[in-house]
Amino acid sequence: MSANRITANLPSRDFAVTEDFYGSLGFATAFKGDNWMILIRDSLEVEFFPHPELDPKSSWFSACMRLDDIDKMYQEWVDLGIPTEGTTLPRLGAPVKFDGAPRMFFLHDPDGSLWRILDNGDTD
Repeated sequence: MSANRITANLPSRDFAVTEDFYGSLGFATAFKGDNWMILIRDSLEVEFFPHPELDPKSSWFSACMRLDDIDKMYQEWVDLGIPTEGTTLPRLGAPVKFDGAPRMFFLHDPDGSLWRILDNGDTD
């Protein structure tokens, strides 16, 4: 079994927009109702709740995704054309290494939620 995992419950202003965006990232819809949506990609699972009044530029929601190979995922998402500069949403941040933290990269989704994609193999 893979060590890849997500622990996330995030807002969505519009389930259709969220479903389309995460679908482009390789996630498939496992469940979609009026008040809940679950998307999966292999062993990764993320859940969404409706939040139509959310201002994405002031969103404080975040989640972590832990992967065995962050470089592969980063390149896959860069190849989709997700911007890596500026303040647009969605947006990717290049892999970085902070003292005392695993190597990681960042993704801001269309609703302003911040993802930290962390390297499972980097324990420093």
